Amino acid sequence: MKRKIFLLLLICVIALPVVAQNKIVYMGHIEGEIDLTMAPYVKRVISEANEAGAEAIIFKINTFGGRVDAATQIKDAIISSNILTIAYIDHRAISAGSYIALSCKKIAMAPGSSIGAATVVDQSGNKMSEKYQSFMRSEMRSVAEKNGRRTDIAQGMVDERIVVPGLVDSTELITLTTDEALKYGIADTVVTSTKDLLKAFNLENAAIVDVTPNWAEDVVGFLHNPIVTTLLLMIGFVVLFIEVKSPGWGIPGTLGVLALLLFFGSSYILELASSLEIFMFIGGLVLLGLEIFVIPGFGVTGILGIILMLASLFMALVGSTTLFEFGNISTALIQLSVSLLSALAFVFFIAKYLPKSRHFNKLVLSDEEKSDKGFVSYPTNKKLVGIEGIALTTLRPAGSAEFNGQKVDVVADSEYIEHGSKIKVLRVEGIKVVVQKVK
Repeated sequence: MKRKIFLLLLICVIALPVVAQNKIVYMGHIEGEIDLTMAPYVKRVISEANEAGAEAIIFKINTFGGRVDAATQIKDAIISSNILTIAYIDHRAISAGSYIALSCKKIAMAPGSSIGAATVVDQSGNKMSEKYQSFMRSEMRSVAEKNGRRTDIAQGMVDERIVVPGLVDSTELITLTTDEALKYGIADTVVTSTKDLLKAFNLENAAIVDVTPNWAEDVVGFLHNPIVTTLLLMIGFVVLFIEVKSPGWGIPGTLGVLALLLFFGSSYILELASSLEIFMFIGGLVLLGLEIFVIPGFGVTGILGIILMLASLFMALVGSTTLFEFGNISTALIQLSVSLLSALAFVFFIAKYLPKSRHFNKLVLSDEEKSDKGFVSYPTNKKLVGIEGIALTTLRPAGSAEFNGQKVDVVADSEYIEHGSKIKVLRVEGIKVVVQKVK
């Protein structure tokens, strides 16, 4: 019996290092400006960590902040994770960065770092209205409550009117140093390296899986660049216009569809566009097509189609989430306006100058056949004037007749002529031979 116990203990001792080595910790990076392209990356880090059964996820944070809607997507993903999430603030977590850090279950800070200053501002750095500050205060309070941190300090990072005795009065926005964050319970520990961080949370000897953005996330980020987005819209407008003006379906239409697919696809991945915007654009395109090809003139159907298409593009640029108002509306308007004006200017240039260009003339027949050089588009029948013949068919008013053994298509002048009647050619108008009945 004692021998069995000894063997069991020996196996446990040998197995402990192996178990420790099997621990996995995933690491993601929240650095630079927080934008919408960062949200899919963070979600992928969390998803891969869940699939691998990781012990924890470390988010290394060094940012001055960025878009609130992007930070909210990241916060929602972190809060929803069942794995231990650790914010490792290396240098700073300012504005939206502090929001993300507070959403993690644990916070570790490097010496000399800072966290706070989460007031909502516009693109110019001006403080936005109380409506937005109220939203941000409630969000900061919510994540602080969930992870057992002081809600007054979290709200004071957004609103300078929040008084925290011994820290700030009613005129200062809260930004904490590493020591202050530790003192007031915002940070859990101070570490100088990743090794110290793992030790602080009992993750020694864990294997770290460092996750970086992949090529697909890089492509989506490239497509979301305002300049690229504007070019995609301009290309879509121009080539679809060319396709409408051309018979059948060709390369321009395919390029237009591809450009718009890239635009809506990247917006859908970044949660700017939903299926609503996509269906709105398709519906507008169908209405515009009906107006052009089916319904005569241009009226309500065409105008409604254009409005639907422009509205869907604008919503896809700004974002149709609950944080619609936080999007850069002015940037979206500028992008859409520049795309439309550039497309119109390009179409005007093509219509005005391309037909006169040397390269375009190689694609078309430029030689002219003129009548003064003997060219006629149809043979003349003026020699038939005054000749009599027989109506081979009933003329009502058009039909055929025979003149001196030659069959000719004719038109009765002003009367109904039965077949077999004797007729006479009155005049020839181009290819039209006009006859009357001989009485």
